[in-house]
Amino acid sequence: MEITGTLLTILPETRGESQRGPWVRGGFVIETGGEYPRKVAFTTFGEERLAMIKSIALNTPVIVNFNPESREYEGRWYTDLRCTRVQTYVPGQMPPQTQGYGAWPPAPPAGMMGAPTGMPGGVVQQPAPAAPGQAAAPAQPSQPFAAPLSPEEDLPF
Repeated sequence: MEITGTLLTILPETRGESQRGPWVRGGFVIETGGEYPRKVAFTTFGEERLAMIKSIALNTPVIVNFNPESREYEGRWYTDLRCTRVQTYVPGQMPPQTQGYGAWPPAPPAGMMGAPTGMPGGVVQQPAPAAPGQAAAPAQPSQPFAAPLSPEEDLPF
């Protein structure tokens, strides 16, 4: 999953030792924009990912890739958002992992969550009302996909 926002703070590190060796866990908080801004906390494990977060200045727009995970303990549920990648957001530039054929458009500007217009789950333009006695035209996405799928890619599963 992916979300954009502004890096607010970097949380303190926690270090420990397990049977597999030493580990380090850290975290950070971003704030989404829009009409109802939200603060979202993420955790991450490993020196490399912590260095990735520390290399970004506070109050910088960022794109965060993460995996949500929930677990139950004594009848209560706890959710953890584990960051897999964080990078600064540059308007008009696609993240490197999404460039190429079949890629989704770049993430929305900081604070604007959800799918881009015309994509699944996004906003679809509504056709003008039909005249009496005429059938209404089906809704069309505002941005069609870049290219149709070839027969090899159009698999039933």
